[in-house]
Amino acid sequence: MVESKAEKAEVGREDVEADKENMDVEEPAADAPMKVFTVEILRLIKDMQLQHGLRHGDFQRYRGYCSRRVRRLRKTLNLPQGDRRHYKKRNVTLANLEKPNSDERFLHIPLMLAERTWSYAMQLRQESNTEPRKRFHLIEKLRKSCVYALQLQDLCASDRCDARTKLEAEAYSAWIHGSLHFELGLWQSAAENLKKAQVIYENLAQAMPEEEQTVYRAKVEELQPSLRYCAYNVGENASVNDLLEMRGQAGLLGNLSHLVAQTKAESMEAFQMTEWRGRSVTVRPEKVRLFLLSIQELGRSIEKAKDYPAKIEMLESVLLDCKDAIAAIKDEIKQDPKLRQPAAGEAGGAAGGGLIGIQYLLAYMSYTRLKLTLERNLFLVAQAKLTLDDPNVAEKTPLASGGGKKTKPQDLSRLYEIILQNVTEMQQLGGMEHDAAYQAEMEQLALSFRAFRCYYIAITLVAMKRWREAVAMYERSRKYASDASSSKTPCKDFDLRGELKQLIATIEGCKFSAHAYSVLEDDTADDTVLFGKSQKSSKPLYERLSHYKEDATLNSRNPNVFKLIPEMEPIPAKPLFFDLALNFVDFPSLDDKIEQKGSTGKGATAGMSGFVKGLFGWGGGGASK
Repeated sequence: MVESKAEKAEVGREDVEADKENMDVEEPAADAPMKVFTVEILRLIKDMQLQHGLRHGDFQRYRGYCSRRVRRLRKTLNLPQGDRRHYKKRNVTLANLEKPNSDERFLHIPLMLAERTWSYAMQLRQESNTEPRKRFHLIEKLRKSCVYALQLQDLCASDRCDARTKLEAEAYSAWIHGSLHFELGLWQSAAENLKKAQVIYENLAQAMPEEEQTVYRAKVEELQPSLRYCAYNVGENASVNDLLEMRGQAGLLGNLSHLVAQTKAESMEAFQMTEWRGRSVTVRPEKVRLFLLSIQELGRSIEKAKDYPAKIEMLESVLLDCKDAIAAIKDEIKQDPKLRQPAAGEAGGAAGGGLIGIQYLLAYMSYTRLKLTLERNLFLVAQAKLTLDDPNVAEKTPLASGGGKKTKPQDLSRLYEIILQNVTEMQQLGGMEHDAAYQAEMEQLALSFRAFRCYYIAITLVAMKRWREAVAMYERSRKYASDASSSKTPCKDFDLRGELKQLIATIEGCKFSAHAYSVLEDDTADDTVLFGKSQKSSKPLYERLSHYKEDATLNSRNPNVFKLIPEMEPIPAKPLFFDLALNFVDFPSLDDKIEQKGSTGKGATAGMSGFVKGLFGWGGGGASK
């Protein structure tokens, strides 16, 4: 059940690939020049083998994929072999390649046929361990694979293919023939063919860029055990290298050096080379090449910009393209797991020696992004300095150009803090931790920006009239600027030595001025300045006669000289007395006097009591009832 799901997923993925192939077919113009095809045979078959079964040694699954691939190619390229009722064999010929609307995928058909028969032979080899009779079938499949490999070699030998494709087709054919002769026990012929393939792959590895060499070197190592076994069976009388030299004198590999030189020249043209810190690196992703071409004239474009906002906007648009280029490099690294980590034992090399080509390119593009970000932030600083030095510029400059708001020293110190974060990211760039020269340049750059940040922090403290702290920050800024100016490894992209010398000269005067104010500073809290706003004292003049202070309110209508109305003060309250003896006094009874005053006769008393009894519902009459 698991296998069926995997096969369904694979077929679904192949359908998507088929749709892409159908979409890629274009009809070129009639007068278009004939293009030269480039087919990376070894890389192509290795990718297909790893994706379709050979990662786990499943040759049957790979054989099924090759069959479906051939069927899709014939359908896409309109090269069927008959219809549903009749079969008519149609091989790919030179006529198919010489058509104006030809496609390099015509070369994929014999390649996939050779791979299909080879994978069938490898499947039979696994089964022949228990069924020896299948070795005959294995030999026949390898013979058929050799036929398709020779067809591919003949097609690639035409002028429509470049030198790299010719070499790869020749090496592939030699490897297939060597595998057949190895199974037949023809050790001398097998050694010749396998050695021929190994030599071609070694030369291709030397001609290719660094990131292209891995697959060829892996193939060279793969052929080494078979060559040793063949040399053992050939015997001591004949060496494999001697046999190859004898065949080379006959002209078999006579044009190898010429083809290798041509391949190297074509690879240099196909992949742009860029250099960073004394090391050349190949730029293979298309987005990266376009980006590097676009920033070649960036400096001139920035110089032509009329104001700082235009320069900042230009850099921000370039930064977006840089991020897309970095994403393209990361996607390429994700597709190949071997590129994710540097080789063991290579870490710690100087000048990025521990990084392979694609990783070094990623480090270079990350540095470019941080450098552009740093330039953008420096333009923001330059724009802010305009309104800091001359406040009238903020009023005259329109809002669209960044004006209308006065800059404070705190704003500049925050901008330099952001710039220092960018420099820290540059120092922590992956793969450049062990580059001593690079780290020294970044340290000098960090010291320079720390000097500017401390200078504007000191200006902020001066505005707050915190003179002692301002003097300390001026001194620290001067120390950073002196260390950065005396550094022997200045940053090549950001040379700030002229600005640092000017900063040191400015700090000298500012520091003495702040020191003079600190001597005259009043320690009382009356004149404390907090964030630029003075805290006024409410004491009248007669209470502060010993302190001099210019008070404009003394010339007003209500001068604060003396308080005529005294302030309210707490005083002791009148005590409260309690008559405690009254609770222990016995007063005479007044009942007799109250009864005499209220009684008028016997009938009146009875009438009153009867009224009360009748009112509350109790009495003698109610009870009798």
